[in-house]
Amino acid sequence: MSLIVHKYGGTSMGSPERIRNVARRVAKWRQAGHQVVVIVSAMSGETNRLLALAKEVSPRPDPRELDVIATTGEQVSIGLLAMALKDIGVDAVSLTGWQVAVHTDNSYMKARIDTIDDFRIREELKRGRVVVVAGFQGVDPEGNITTLGRGGSDTSAVAIAAALHADECLIFTDVDGVYTTDPRIVPEAKRLNSISFEEMLELASAGSKVLQIRSVEFAGKFKVPCRVLSSLTDPDLPVEVEAVSGTLITYEDDPKMMEKALVSGIAASRSDAKVTLHNVPDMPGVASNILGPIAEANIEVDMIVQNVSVEGKTDFTFTVPRGDLENTLEVLNKKVIPVVGGGPVETNDHIAKISVVGIGMRSHSGVASRMFKALSEEGINIMMISTSEIKVSLVVDEKYTELAVRVLHHAFNLENGPSEV
Repeated sequence: MSLIVHKYGGTSMGSPERIRNVARRVAKWRQAGHQVVVIVSAMSGETNRLLALAKEVSPRPDPRELDVIATTGEQVSIGLLAMALKDIGVDAVSLTGWQVAVHTDNSYMKARIDTIDDFRIREELKRGRVVVVAGFQGVDPEGNITTLGRGGSDTSAVAIAAALHADECLIFTDVDGVYTTDPRIVPEAKRLNSISFEEMLELASAGSKVLQIRSVEFAGKFKVPCRVLSSLTDPDLPVEVEAVSGTLITYEDDPKMMEKALVSGIAASRSDAKVTLHNVPDMPGVASNILGPIAEANIEVDMIVQNVSVEGKTDFTFTVPRGDLENTLEVLNKKVIPVVGGGPVETNDHIAKISVVGIGMRSHSGVASRMFKALSEEGINIMMISTSEIKVSLVVDEKYTELAVRVLHHAFNLENGPSEV
């Protein structure tokens, strides 16, 4: 008997009919002899509705109370799914994140998981039940409800799978796997049969919305086999067929990956903003004095560029999530400039980050030059460049996002699937 974790997102739980379909799918896996733990999100659009309601009451909602409100969407979902399972003869029990319990720090709205107590889930499984757990949520050391940030149900699912040493974590979503790029931008994009944890992590960090980045980090760290597949297919599809569908997120050292293609996919993100602090002293410690207070404010910095010094002064540029731009400016003006000096601060929240990802890039040259050539032929200017062993990322004007993705997808012949340069 295998222990399988299922995760269903908001679209999969978006209506009573879809919830009943999820119940049929879960029941199928249970009847095939597996123990099943199900992690669910709030119904599609519900979290946005709750957050909007909070902001109608308070323009700057208290983060603790906002987490209390936001978690109610998942609580509704687990109750509905547990009832749907019982109606078709499957014994089930619903548990909130704090009933499990998923222990987190106290960074409201962006909490990070510390530990997971697996005792309650295992006891319910011993009773022969399907355990339905609310994703996205946990509890801090003081007993306060916390949330894990947008997409946090993916993180909940993989973390719980890791804690339970599950045989596999199946991420059911509204797409049937991971593609070479967003098929809404490039209809010719191909679904990948498999992808390494490392590549998936880079795609997630670069803007691919199939999986939340922290869930991929958990999967890679704890070696949790994950599979991305569609919840919109026939729920009565045989388990044997469903178990090998979608995209498997696997290990780089898998023997099947020995001839891994150079470039696997292209991701685009329009959720970033560029910040430049002009005229800062070009001296040791300045970068730390700029980025330290920003990190303390729980703001994630991605790409960083420091210009060549002119008369002892330089410009320091970095990107942050667009939603954190206002907080970033507040930190710079109150905590950074009074200490470091410099100014003014220039911002641009109309940028896009385009990334080319491939595990084979670490041993091949020419990827970046091909990117630059393809974009220059279309007159697309590059604002920032960042590279790693398996990723090259560029910042361009937001209006060129879709054109850049299409051009690069064609430049690397990805319409034929992952391929070498």
